[in-house]
Amino acid sequence: MKFQDLLAYQKSFSLAMKIFEITKRFPKEEMYSLTDQIRRSSRSVSANISESYRKRVYPKNFHSKLTDSDAENSETQVWLEFSLKCNYINESVYNELLNESNEVGKLINYMILNPQKFGAGV
Repeated sequence: MKFQDLLAYQKSFSLAMKIFEITKRFPKEEMYSLTDQIRRSSRSVSANISESYRKRVYPKNFHSKLTDSDAENSETQVWLEFSLKCNYINESVYNELLNESNEVGKLINYMILNPQKFGAGV
């Protein structure tokens, strides 16, 4: 199995791409602040999932990278809230993206709680 086959990876990657497309419409003055931050954090979720999977033979590293991924997912949610409050996205878009982010968080948590199902420590 490749890390790209992991549901958590697929959903987090999809979310990061949606955020990328949406942030293309953010004001230019946000390019080096909010736009950059939300793109980085959302992309880091997938990157950390892939790293955790590659380090699964080391259970502590597997767990550590997944908790990093979960933290980046939470950070993305903060930037989504700022995007809403700054009126860069509407409530419907915010709720859709937040729901997807919550789903990613649940998948990451499942991986953390069930490392043996992902070959951790083998």
